[in-house]
Amino acid sequence: MIPPVVDRAWLARHPEAVLADVRYYLDGRSAAEAYAAGHIPGAVRVDMDAVLADPPSAEAGRHPLPAPERFAAGLAAAGIGDGATVVAYDDAGGAMAGRLVWLLRMLGEDAALLDGGLRTWNGELSAEAPEPPPARFSPRPWPKEALATIEEAATGECVIDARAGERYRGETEPIDPRAGHIPGARSLPLTANLAPDGRFLAPDQLRARFAGIDDAAAVISYCGSGITACHNLIALEHAGLGRGRLYPGSWSQYSNTDRPAAVGDGRR
Repeated sequence: MIPPVVDRAWLARHPEAVLADVRYYLDGRSAAEAYAAGHIPGAVRVDMDAVLADPPSAEAGRHPLPAPERFAAGLAAAGIGDGATVVAYDDAGGAMAGRLVWLLRMLGEDAALLDGGLRTWNGELSAEAPEPPPARFSPRPWPKEALATIEEAATGECVIDARAGERYRGETEPIDPRAGHIPGARSLPLTANLAPDGRFLAPDQLRARFAGIDDAAAVISYCGSGITACHNLIALEHAGLGRGRLYPGSWSQYSNTDRPAAVGDGRR
C-alpha cells in the first residue's frame, strides 16, 4: 500500500494516480463552485455529502458513513474504480480530503493525501472538468475492526478529539446540541499536525505530538462529525504508529444523547 501522505514529486512519478478534489466548507461556500473556478488539472471532484456520507440524523450524526453502495456509485461516477491509486487534496491541509483517503485505505485501496494540497500547489489551475471513462468500484462493507461504536468511544482508554481546543473545552459549540467533549478524551486538534506552510510535520515531530501513543491500534479518533478525525488517523499512520479506529458518529452523535459531557482542559 502506498504511504498515507505523498508530495508533488511522488505524484509526478505516478501519472496513473487519480487526483481527487475533496474541498468542503461549513460556512456556506460552495465546493462545486470552487472546483469549477479552478482545480489541479485532471482532478475529478468527489462530493462530501453525496459520496462520502449518508444523510444526517440525530441518531447517526451529521456525516454518517455512506452506505457502501452509495460510496461505490459516487466513486465510479468520478472515474475511480477498483484498484485505482487515488491522491486526494483540499484547501485545508487535508482536513476534508482525509475522509476519502481514510475510507479507501480502510478498504485496502491505495489512497493518499497530497501534502499541502492547494495551499502549496504552485502550478496552474484548470476550470475544465475531466470526463473520466466509466469505472467499476465494488461495494464492500466497512471493516468493523476499523471503526468504534459510541460505547467504545465512551469507555476507551485512548480517545483523541481532533476539534479545535475551544470546542473541546466547551467554550463554544457552533454546530452541535451540546458543548464539551467525551469524558476521558485527549485534545489533539488536527491543525497541529501541520507546519505553518500547510504540510504535514515530519514523522518524528508527529510522534512527539502523539507522545504517550506507541501503537495506534489502541486509538479511537473523533471530531465533530467523523470527517476531520480522519486527519489524526492519517497523521498517526504517517508517523509510523500504525492504524487507529474512527468513531464515525463523533460529537454530533454523542451530543444528541444523554451521556455525560466534560468541559475545560481536564480530560474528565
